[in-house]
Amino acid sequence: MTLSQAPGPTLETARLILRPTALEDFPRWAETMENPASSQYIGGPMGPAASWRGMMTMVGSWTLTGVGMFSLIEKSSGLWMGRIGPWKPHGWPGNEVGWGLHIDGMGKGYGLEAAVATMDYAFDVIGWDDVIHCIDPDNHPSAALARRLGSVLIGPTELPPPYQDVPSNKWGQDRAAWKINRATLVG
Repeated sequence: MTLSQAPGPTLETARLILRPTALEDFPRWAETMENPASSQYIGGPMGPAASWRGMMTMVGSWTLTGVGMFSLIEKSSGLWMGRIGPWKPHGWPGNEVGWGLHIDGMGKGYGLEAAVATMDYAFDVIGWDDVIHCIDPDNHPSAALARRLGSVLIGPTELPPPYQDVPSNKWGQDRAAWKINRATLVG
């Protein structure tokens, strides 16, 4: 870890390095949040100042709780491709493995590859007994990823303020289900 990176572990998959948030992630983080296609279901388009605050929230999560979404770094290019992983903000409806990808990272299977690694991390390292994914009912690609992971639709859930008016479905599974579902996945 350098001074410009939050403390925490680094994971590797076949095509990705997953590490805590670093200062160098900001330009592509901000691009993700400015782009309506990539930000639609993770807070909507926002400018650099709001993106900075969001990124610093993740840094704070890593620093104070020891968990947070990992930055996805594409091994072949070194580019930041998104964020994914375990976190549980105050008042959240459960232990979440969530995700948000840069437009360049969509459609390449990075979400599944990184989700498998971070689900393993949530169950095997953090020791969580269950994991949820809070997904907007209209976010069909995220729902498809949750299904692919073996998570099931639990039903509508309420997010804490200031997101209480954002529609969200809770998907999830417990440790025993993940053990079975994990055996069917490669990664």
